[in-house]
Amino acid sequence: MEFLAISVDSRFSHKMWQEEELSKMVKGGVPYPMLSDPGGRIGQVYGVYDQDAGVDIRGRFIIDPDMVIQAAEILTAPVGRNPAELLRQVQAFQHVRATGEATPSGWEPGKKTLKPGPELVGKVCEVWSPYES
Repeated sequence: MEFLAISVDSRFSHKMWQEEELSKMVKGGVPYPMLSDPGGRIGQVYGVYDQDAGVDIRGRFIIDPDMVIQAAEILTAPVGRNPAELLRQVQAFQHVRATGEATPSGWEPGKKTLKPGPELVGKVCEVWSPYES
């Protein structure tokens, strides 16, 4: 698993953001590379570059080892993101890839999964409930 942060900001802005802000929120700062995308070329490819403002809109993408986008979330600046939910989704995609099982809504490691197949059709509510803890 690898995480990258990419924005149109310069590497110097990233360094200052890491030292002055992120390191105060996360001990030691964020543990992944922050990459600069001047001109927003990468943001354009992923549909998050705002040409008029010259910035990337906040987006996150989960890309599997075959380079297929499995999930995408795009949020405007005033709405905060949930790192715990991102990690949960990455773990769910890894589990699905490794086992072929399906992870229901809100699944977390160690929780019940579903075995996809015709025998499950119309019977999901018999084997899984969103209210289970």
